[in-house]
Amino acid sequence: MSGALSRADHWELPRTHDAVHPYHRLLRILRPLGRMWLDHQYDVRCYGAEHIARTGPQLIASNHVGYLDGPLLVSFAPRAVHALTKKEMFVGRTGLALRFGGQIPLSRYEVHPSAMKDCLKVLRDGGVVAVYPEGSRGSGELQRIKGGVAYLAMVTGAPVVPLAMFGTRDPGGGMESVPRKGTRCDLVFGAPIRLERRPWPRTQTEVRTETELLRLRLREHLAEAKRLTGRTLPGPIPGSDEERLLEGPPGG
Repeated sequence: MSGALSRADHWELPRTHDAVHPYHRLLRILRPLGRMWLDHQYDVRCYGAEHIARTGPQLIASNHVGYLDGPLLVSFAPRAVHALTKKEMFVGRTGLALRFGGQIPLSRYEVHPSAMKDCLKVLRDGGVVAVYPEGSRGSGELQRIKGGVAYLAMVTGAPVVPLAMFGTRDPGGGMESVPRKGTRCDLVFGAPIRLERRPWPRTQTEVRTETELLRLRLREHLAEAKRLTGRTLPGPIPGSDEERLLEGPPGG
């Protein structure tokens, strides 16, 4: 799939003919600056960047391990990326940089139609949207994912490029921790995954089915990325619900 979708696609349900493409001119400045700073701070290694097409709509679905995931993805992806970002980040100077850098605010705890509409607008205009389908930082093992990325792929037909990230949080590191200077950080892009484009109406059952199929494919890529890089993930964030779930009920 190359180039933007046709103008008629913006009139398909859900319609985006009246939506405004997120402002993103600041990305031209932020991406090279971010890449330069991160390269100075860390040993950043990218694999599989050729899987990001030069033009046309694409989704990037990444595991979510640490605070650096977003900056690394936006800075080192071969194309400008609009990433779904938790709305709590859109405050102060950071919020201004995110908003003028084309990132899309998302409420993680409720249905957020405007965020989905912004994503659809970007994709139908031929852009790239990045999603962390796990919903929050954690082990990055993709044990569970939410349905947003599968839904966007089903609506637009955009291919989903899997991304596995390693090194962005040290084992035992907390939610806001960053790795030590000089730490090796790996970004491994995989071959695009294609879900069947489905016209409206799309049922919740269809979305759930495609979401689980996508999760399994993302897990396959994660396993391959581990073999390629020799890396492991840091485990769940201490004190998180994920850690308690993996430990099982207390008391034996």
